[in-house]
Amino acid sequence: MRTSVCSILVLALAGACTQSPPEKRVIDEAAAALGGKDRIQAARTLVIDGEGASPNVGQNTMPDGELPVWKVTHYKRAIDLASGRTRVQQVRTAQFLFAGATVQRQDQGLDADVAFNVGEGGQVTRAGEAAARDRRIELLHHPITIVRAALDPAARVANLRMNGGDELVDITTAKGDQLTLAVDGTTKLPSRVTSMINNPNMGDVALTTAFADYEDVNGLKLPKHLTTNIDRYLQFDLQVSNNAVDGDTGDLTAPDAVKRASVPAPPPVSVTAEQVGKGIWWLAGSGNHRSVVFEFDDHLTLFEVPVNEARSKAVIDKARTLSPKPLTHVIVSHHHFDHSGGLRTAVAEGLTIITYRGNEAFFKDLVARKHTIAPDALARNPKPLELELVDDELTLKGRSMEVRLYHLLDNPREGTNLFAYVPRDRILVQADLYDSTWQQHLWGENVLWNIEHRKLRVDKDVPVHGEIEPFAKMVQTIKSKPSIPAAN
Repeated sequence: MRTSVCSILVLALAGACTQSPPEKRVIDEAAAALGGKDRIQAARTLVIDGEGASPNVGQNTMPDGELPVWKVTHYKRAIDLASGRTRVQQVRTAQFLFAGATVQRQDQGLDADVAFNVGEGGQVTRAGEAAARDRRIELLHHPITIVRAALDPAARVANLRMNGGDELVDITTAKGDQLTLAVDGTTKLPSRVTSMINNPNMGDVALTTAFADYEDVNGLKLPKHLTTNIDRYLQFDLQVSNNAVDGDTGDLTAPDAVKRASVPAPPPVSVTAEQVGKGIWWLAGSGNHRSVVFEFDDHLTLFEVPVNEARSKAVIDKARTLSPKPLTHVIVSHHHFDHSGGLRTAVAEGLTIITYRGNEAFFKDLVARKHTIAPDALARNPKPLELELVDDELTLKGRSMEVRLYHLLDNPREGTNLFAYVPRDRILVQADLYDSTWQQHLWGENVLWNIEHRKLRVDKDVPVHGEIEPFAKMVQTIKSKPSIPAAN
């Protein structure tokens, strides 16, 4: 009797020691549902063809409005599973008012840790570390690639939990990338994969790709519908027309010259100051986002903190060298991400934000968001958001300076835009209303109508994009290019 009991205990302990962790079971079941471990690990290549829609996040007319969309008419992703190489080629057409080329061809590759871009003329250039990291993560947003990565003995799988009908596990790949895989509790097929990333405007955000409409292809199950969201915004909706396993991918390697090339660093930020009127400076320099400084009796006001923290901090620092008076306010022209990219920087610098009332809720949300993945100035130095809101117009006036702010009315593209007018100098200061280098000025007639409607006598355009021009030249350029007639 004693021997029998001991034997049972030994067998039970042995079984407990050999029992797979529950997280491994989830991965094993997902692999089996997709076609089996052996088939997944034996697969050499994937080629995905399709079409879809790619919304332009951060560029909607109103902060809570529908996103403008690029229609993707050709999409091809080729993946060499063993080498970690991939190439994405797509053709997309703007379904919204756009000042640049409305048809764009993109060709982007990743060869292990080398990211590269192929221009329309065939020239190949190396991309930066951020592009390589983003493309490596994007590569894992597919059922085969993420499960294959989880099966790697060097990967770690942990934190099994339930969410609705899905089982979730956290995966740390052999390269140290962290993702969460959701597996359908019934079919055992992967339903989605999520990675946490940093967005300069939105901070810590979830990048999630959902999988649907699985089909059988050469011994594997592959999704025909992939939907990627960044935070609450749709980023890409791909309808697959053809999945191929072990097909020809072509040459996915980066050219030797590109591999030997140094990883490009972010371009240096330079800010120049040009006086365009008494107490008015135009801050230009690197890039194509300018700012303007207005000097009042006892303080400075900045028009625009654009692009990102680096650009906006450099602009703020430059503004503070132009006068001993304190910089206290900044006018944020509108909510588009390239124009509100320095919002959090300005708040961290203690500046009061002047903007259109329709931006209030959106800006409060941006300032309140967590930035723990890549802490920015506001995360390191929290300060409250101070807002001064404009409805239709606002005059900023002292003995030495008067600046009138107007809400751009009835514009088909810009719903929250404020532009400025200095009556003393007859200067127009504007962002996204006009740039002399644009290929099209589709909303230009509306801009001219707004200026006429406000009864402004403009001599000079001092822009955020482009170069300073006589207003007559601006009018001439708008009139010479395609434009939508003003509604009023």
